[in-house]
Amino acid sequence: MKVFVVNPGSTSTKIAVFENENSLFEKTIRHSSEELKDFKSIIDQYDFRVNVIEKELKENGFDLRDFDAFVGRGGLLHPIESGTYRVNDDMLKDLMECRYGEHASNLGAIIAYNLAQKVHKPAYIVDPVVVDEMEPLARYSGLKGIERKSIWHALNQKAVARRAAKDLGKRYEDVNLVVVHLGGGISVAAHKKGRTIDVNNALNGDGPFAPERAGGLPTISLVDLCMSGKYSYEEMKKMLAGNGGLVSHLGTNNALEVEERIEKGDSYARLVYEAMAYQVAKTVGEMATVLYGEVDAIVLTGGIARSQMLTDWIKERVSFIAPVLIYPGEDEMRALLEGALRVLRGEEKEKIYERI
Repeated sequence: MKVFVVNPGSTSTKIAVFENENSLFEKTIRHSSEELKDFKSIIDQYDFRVNVIEKELKENGFDLRDFDAFVGRGGLLHPIESGTYRVNDDMLKDLMECRYGEHASNLGAIIAYNLAQKVHKPAYIVDPVVVDEMEPLARYSGLKGIERKSIWHALNQKAVARRAAKDLGKRYEDVNLVVVHLGGGISVAAHKKGRTIDVNNALNGDGPFAPERAGGLPTISLVDLCMSGKYSYEEMKKMLAGNGGLVSHLGTNNALEVEERIEKGDSYARLVYEAMAYQVAKTVGEMATVLYGEVDAIVLTGGIARSQMLTDWIKERVSFIAPVLIYPGEDEMRALLEGALRVLRGEEKEKIYERI
């Protein structure tokens, strides 16, 4: 089976062609600020991006009729269960209206669907960031009216969890895992026999601080900062997600740069970097209690999982709970492919998105 995969970012569009699990073509198309400056919204970029994609496919000898399915990165939708979803009118309306927020990933389903329509083939999305399988107890905060939310690295976490289960000689549906995605944001999730029953809000909520995220904060101190009059609403939001974590302490989100500073004797950089590992390990312990201590493995993934310094610090604190498996990096394109193939091969049923 041939599958076309598209993953739009704010200044790039990643595309790939697979035949079964084999990659035939992959490219990241960069979009300059000059090319994008006249578009008032992400959705307005649709025609521009599609034209660039079709040009690339043609130049590399691919015809839309070659493909059995099209799959795009899922965008901001209402909370849904994990799985592979057929792109339908309800989904398209929510994404085009940016009903739940505007993000470049909203274009993924729209592009995949419209290309698929030209050749009468199915289009899918797989495990968008809004996947929500949290149990009722996990949703409560200590303030009525404020509910804990599930916004996390669902696509990579689910794909790596399946890989880890396979390496353990088991099915994903038969294991308990604590999976940690180490990227610009950090998500730590409790996977219980195929469902993610608890996870921190990796975008703008709780959990460990990350290269760009402030994570959980002392609430009264945060309220004092908000009411100080020094910062606008937008500035506070940016401080929590974008300018938090390593950026706040060290002025960079680059873990390699931080390690270089540590190697040159920067003691403050070491303290901050180790504190991030400390908070990750502490959150792993929290998720182990969610699973009643019955953990088959702790899984570290994401770009910063390449940092042996960081992963060693985490392992030192959590290896007593369960074996630690490390899968550095993230392969979103392959994760999207695998979700589509499971449906195309009849290994799982496609799911249907409905507006609420």
